[in-house]
Amino acid sequence: MGGTRIDLQVADGAAWITLDGPERRNALDARAVADLVAACDRIDADPSVGAAVVTGAGTAFCSGADTAVLDRLRNETPAVRAEELSRLYSGFHRFGALRVPTIAAVNGPAVGAGLNLALAADLRVLARDAVLVSGFSRVGIHPGGGHLHLLAQAGGGSVAAGMGVFAQRMPADRAVASGLAWAVVEPENLRSTVEGMIRHLAADPELARALAASLRSAAGGPDAWDAATGEERDRQVWSLGRTGRET
Repeated sequence: MGGTRIDLQVADGAAWITLDGPERRNALDARAVADLVAACDRIDADPSVGAAVVTGAGTAFCSGADTAVLDRLRNETPAVRAEELSRLYSGFHRFGALRVPTIAAVNGPAVGAGLNLALAADLRVLARDAVLVSGFSRVGIHPGGGHLHLLAQAGGGSVAAGMGVFAQRMPADRAVASGLAWAVVEPENLRSTVEGMIRHLAADPELARALAASLRSAAGGPDAWDAATGEERDRQVWSLGRTGRET
């Protein structure tokens, strides 16, 4: 079974990144992450692009990190765990640092690291049958990648606690009220809705990039996310090293 592929399509000023591994629910492994970083580099290097969208192929947005990777890391040293987890984090961190405004078109479940990728976008639009799931604590792993910070930034402390600590799922119909999503639409309308939202940005990439820079500055920049990622990584490394836990 192949890994998740990263499909980048750029047309008329808009970049669409599709996680394409529906047979594994678009799970992320090291190769997929590296390809995601490369796709983001291509977008930033193309001055004709004014907006970027990330979505998933099939019925899932992203099921998170490949469980085979996490299982293997349990038997590695703490230093190796930290290094490989940082590599996995680099995908959604790179997407979050794109120089253009970004939307996550969440077409299905977004779980764990997949939820991090959705939260790294400036805005989220959900299909009605999508669901947002932290996933970490339910399987005995501390969240990683600045997960609790991203949840709190988007939805506040109660959302971060409810999802990240108490392992509650967030259905699409509650996501707008919580602040985690801008809109919920029927699945067949997801792409056209997002296309309509980014059309003016795609037509004026210079303004779009200036708006993105100002938006990120108003949100406090990347420093808080980076600090939270470092703190969570240490605890995630510890949690993966415990014996007797199952993923």
